[in-house]
Amino acid sequence: MQQKKKSFKFTTIATAIGIALLAQNPASATNGYFSHGYGIKAKGMGGAASAMNKDAFGGANNPASMVFVGNRLDVGMDWFKPSRDATRSGAAIPSLNGKSNSGENDFLVPEFGYNRSINNDMSLGISVYGNGGLNTTFDQGNFNCGNPSGNNMLCGSGKLGVDMIQLILAPTFAMKLNNDHAIGVSMLLGYQRFKADGLQAFNNSPGFPPFTGAPGFVTNNGYDSSTGVGLRIGYQGKLTDSFTVGIAYANKMDMKAFDKYKGLFAQQGDFDIPENYSVGFAYAPDKLWTIAVDYQRINYSGVSSIGNSSMPKAPLGAMNGPGFGWQDIDVFKLGVEYKFSEQLELRAGYNQGKNPIGNGDVTFNILAPGVVQSHLTLGMSYALSKESEISASFMHAPRQTVSGPSLFNGLFPAPPNAGGTETIGMSQNALGVAWSMKF
Repeated sequence: MQQKKKSFKFTTIATAIGIALLAQNPASATNGYFSHGYGIKAKGMGGAASAMNKDAFGGANNPASMVFVGNRLDVGMDWFKPSRDATRSGAAIPSLNGKSNSGENDFLVPEFGYNRSINNDMSLGISVYGNGGLNTTFDQGNFNCGNPSGNNMLCGSGKLGVDMIQLILAPTFAMKLNNDHAIGVSMLLGYQRFKADGLQAFNNSPGFPPFTGAPGFVTNNGYDSSTGVGLRIGYQGKLTDSFTVGIAYANKMDMKAFDKYKGLFAQQGDFDIPENYSVGFAYAPDKLWTIAVDYQRINYSGVSSIGNSSMPKAPLGAMNGPGFGWQDIDVFKLGVEYKFSEQLELRAGYNQGKNPIGNGDVTFNILAPGVVQSHLTLGMSYALSKESEISASFMHAPRQTVSGPSLFNGLFPAPPNAGGTETIGMSQNALGVAWSMKF
């Protein structure tokens, strides 16, 4: 009984630390705004994890995997460095032309996982992770939309940008159906935080159309937060000695609305977390090699504030108001692991996702240029002892751009091509380290 009390106390403290760390650090991501992988080991394999059982991040990947990993603790940190920029050219109003680069390019993204076997066939665990995020900070620059003191790129004043993080706390129960097959379920307890700055032009500003139905709730209102609940269910099974399959599904998480930004997001500030699912397999032809492949689907269109077109057919904040115009995306993940020695495992991976942003929605996505598609990854784990190991991962996403006509075209009395063409671009690098303990 004393041992159980100590274990419960340790788990509670560690979980609280993980939540506090994640809540203070903006998390960005790569497949749209979702992370390319969850857990340092999965990140080193391009994110492929549906059929793997290497750590305690089943709550983020596949809940069924947790019953196979035993008693363990995983604590990690990812240094994420995105580079974001936006350019406007060919504008009939020359003062709208120019380029702006987003600052604040370095982010620390922690992760935490804990799992404990109840008996040989059942386990309880918890995964704490940053689901994804959005972050841009553009200086005011030299743009001029009629304000003598100057404007930012979207014709507001001061710095332009958004800061969004999504934290998921995933308590997980997994159960073996037999020695080789298992099912699991994670309750997804979501927390998200958001702020927007520099969008005064969309707050029914003089000289601009009345964009919003709730003026005063569009920009510069500081941070707002919301919470919600969802479920992830999963199955993992070993079909042969060398072939394992995994399936996981997470429903759309119904999050409470951002009241401070009910004039910005559709459905009066609503910003749910999209439905997503994955299917994958892992093939181990011998004791040295493992090849893992995942297919993931993220249904951004099911969330109005993300999927609605950015063209203003209705006021910002309305039930059918504009969104970011993001399309649903398919993601393919390939990972390879090689056991170099008893102490050292090496990994490599490739992640190919679809860009969710079309050329008709570029203007709003200056705030959220999640356009990267390809991700190259490397990883390793080194056993310090029979009970502990360190792992590392590296990810590079080459620069990707999208161009399209400015939303400002036709908004000014004259000329019709006032805003010209806009281009958003992004590249990314990430370096992660984790420590794990078995007990």
